[in-house]
Amino acid sequence: MYQRENWKWKQACRHDRSARGWFALALVLIVCGSRPAHSQGAGYWHTNGNQIVDSNGEVVRIAGINWYGFETTDYLAHGLWAQDYKAILNAIKSLGFNVIRIPFSNQMVESNPVPSNYTTYANGQPANSALVGQTALADLDSIVAYAGSIGLRVILDNHRSEAGNSNEANGLWYTSAYPQPNWIVDWQTLATRYSDSKFTFNGNPTVIGMDLRNEPHLIANGYSGACWTGDTATNGSYTGCPVSLTSQNWPVAAEAAGNAILAINPKLLIFVEGNDCYKGTCGWQGGNLMGVASNPVALNVRDQLVYSAHDYGPNLYAQPWFNSSTTQSSLYAIWNQFWGYISSDGSAPVWLGEFGTNNNNSDLENTAAGSQGQWFEGLISYFQANPSIGWTYWALNGEDSYGLLDNNYDATPANAQKVSMLASIQFPLSGGGGSTPCTTSPSAPTGLTGTAVSSSGIRVSWSPVTPPAKCTITSYSVFRSTTSGFTPSPGNQVASTSATAFSDSSLAAGTTYYYKVEALDGHGSSAPSSQASATTHAVSGGGAACHVAYSIVNSWPGGFQAAITIQNTGSTAWSSWDLTWTFANGQTINGLWNGAASQNGGNVTVRNYSYNGTIPAGGSYNGVGFTGTGNTTNAAPTSFAINGTTCH
Repeated sequence: MYQRENWKWKQACRHDRSARGWFALALVLIVCGSRPAHSQGAGYWHTNGNQIVDSNGEVVRIAGINWYGFETTDYLAHGLWAQDYKAILNAIKSLGFNVIRIPFSNQMVESNPVPSNYTTYANGQPANSALVGQTALADLDSIVAYAGSIGLRVILDNHRSEAGNSNEANGLWYTSAYPQPNWIVDWQTLATRYSDSKFTFNGNPTVIGMDLRNEPHLIANGYSGACWTGDTATNGSYTGCPVSLTSQNWPVAAEAAGNAILAINPKLLIFVEGNDCYKGTCGWQGGNLMGVASNPVALNVRDQLVYSAHDYGPNLYAQPWFNSSTTQSSLYAIWNQFWGYISSDGSAPVWLGEFGTNNNNSDLENTAAGSQGQWFEGLISYFQANPSIGWTYWALNGEDSYGLLDNNYDATPANAQKVSMLASIQFPLSGGGGSTPCTTSPSAPTGLTGTAVSSSGIRVSWSPVTPPAKCTITSYSVFRSTTSGFTPSPGNQVASTSATAFSDSSLAAGTTYYYKVEALDGHGSSAPSSQASATTHAVSGGGAACHVAYSIVNSWPGGFQAAITIQNTGSTAWSSWDLTWTFANGQTINGLWNGAASQNGGNVTVRNYSYNGTIPAGGSYNGVGFTGTGNTTNAAPTSFAINGTTCH
């Protein structure tokens, strides 16, 4: 009875999906947040019909985020080049997610190198000190442990065999270098490692499940990839998918790995993704679970199996169901055909392990048939109508075109509307890392000071706030105005950080700015601090002297890669920089590294990160580069400026 009433409450709190509805989301969340507190999420989780429940039988919903990087050749979660890992985890927590899906590669587990792509100084203070000199698995330990200590849960995802990007191209769960026995042994290694009591906080284990393999798919070099038992399609040497076809039969392999994990820890959830094609009907890689209807996965331990799918919109690939006739109903029908039916018939839970969209508002909500916005808006509505289906958004990563955060990886999202839409389907677990929730907002920060560091930069700092009993300070919000005595609001918030300092940049020269700071914990925000102010330096004698070298280092039909070197040719060191230029031939930046980029038409602005803003007099920085799309004519920009001053 309680489970039904719990979902009834969540249905009552669903709100208007119009623009006005999204604007009112904060009020909705306050009202809905006032329901009686329950200890939801306690202990290990298991399944009950199409729902996931905790150790007390309370219904829980996975409402999480993907944070990738361990599967790449960095062997480490991304963004640590800009922020401390605890700051990023605090941001995930403060944004309302309850689970993190962390991809890894078999190469990372077996070679266990010492990663180096992280900063040791961010936001004016030391960062990532725990990671210095550690191996990749030890770094993963640090991230998992801190996540658990603040009440987050983790699902580990075997994303690929060799370290690299994307899924495994062969469509299988193994390669010649990392065959199936290695794959199973690596899972056993991780199951043993993360079942250790040191990853349990107040009775709640951090790692609650294992996603056995990312995006198996049949269509790879013909039909040589992963198939699902019962498939009757034929193509060349592929003549269907009997259980005896162990080199390609994905459910048989999933059962072997799942049972090996459960033999070590029978309380872990086992997540089994679909493939792409079944009996000639094809969809997204990892997203086709049609074969479950007649050939379900059978594990040795009951009530630990969750099926997982991935789903994306037409911006990734123009699937045939995206067309001028696409409606919300037709999208629902596609999702129900491929994976939703498993939840609706009550046989097992379903988790949408990946879905994501760009940060343009039109790609979030759109009435155009077959558009990205129609797909994403429809999927949010589908989640609202099907609260038993869990999800993890792809991805947190600021360098990703679908990234929830920006390139600086601070807690301010790249698009607030996206966060609001996801908030409508979130599911908070019991507060913090323990069983007792935080019930008191923190006191206002004190000791706020502002210091001008350049004609465009001001550094503000404040004293750390002591949290109330049973609470943790999750972040600080920084507000700025050119008007003294201003009232902090979302419109004048310029940063959210776990540090006690913030370097503000891209300010006007010779201008006085006023700042206030608020502290946040699990209960809410403090009152604002007292105001501090500082006046940026005046620019004289033409401002900074600079030179920019721009070169195209690679090109291909419709695209190119460029490298940029910034030189400080003046006599004064820079503590921050904004680089601007204009494209003349319609070029567009797709992905930029070592800077935060924004583009409006042909006009581009690149702002430094916290770790690379300082360039001494006579010094240079050559770490900025990007990939872009370009026409046949791809002329280099003819004019660059640093902090508003044209370079020579």
